[in-house]
Amino acid sequence: MNLPNKLTISRFLLTAGFLCSIFLDFPFHETVALAFFSVAGLTDYFDGKIARRDNLITNFGVLMDPLADKIMVCSAYIAFVGLHWMPGWMAVVVVAREFAVTGLRLLAASKSLVLAAERFGKNKTISQIVAIISLLVLHSYAQWGIAGALFGFRIFGMPWVDWFTPISVWVAIIMTATSGVIYLWRNRSLYLAEL
Repeated sequence: MNLPNKLTISRFLLTAGFLCSIFLDFPFHETVALAFFSVAGLTDYFDGKIARRDNLITNFGVLMDPLADKIMVCSAYIAFVGLHWMPGWMAVVVVAREFAVTGLRLLAASKSLVLAAERFGKNKTISQIVAIISLLVLHSYAQWGIAGALFGFRIFGMPWVDWFTPISVWVAIIMTATSGVIYLWRNRSLYLAEL
């Protein structure tokens, strides 16, 4: 098994570690969850970069890499709803978009077509990861003592992370919904032909 595929598999394990950390009540568990998710996000970046650079693209990687991404992101959004860190409808937008795009790709595959990831979709994933990390920082930086003072620095009368986080969450939700609509519209001939 090549390195990119190992990184992809590690993302499943890191996601499990993130979920355990976020829900188990032990000292600094939010910080541990932040560490797990941040490392998982880095593996998402490096597995694709290494696979393209070293020509290590495999069928396993093509299938499992986006699946690992979706599980990582959807798990975080669903967990945040359970923790009352965000409203449920936001998680529904994220999960529904991923199901819709995955369904469209499966439909394309049944017709021997491959739908490549689009640039807007990749930017959507980046915005989601930024929003998730922002929420985790917001709920953990007070545990960091002096190191956390950087995130408590006041801008506009409040700690900057307090206003940056909701903005990043809204940007991620808007980009998620928009990228889904664009993807479904550009590939509408696939599903309209089935009606």
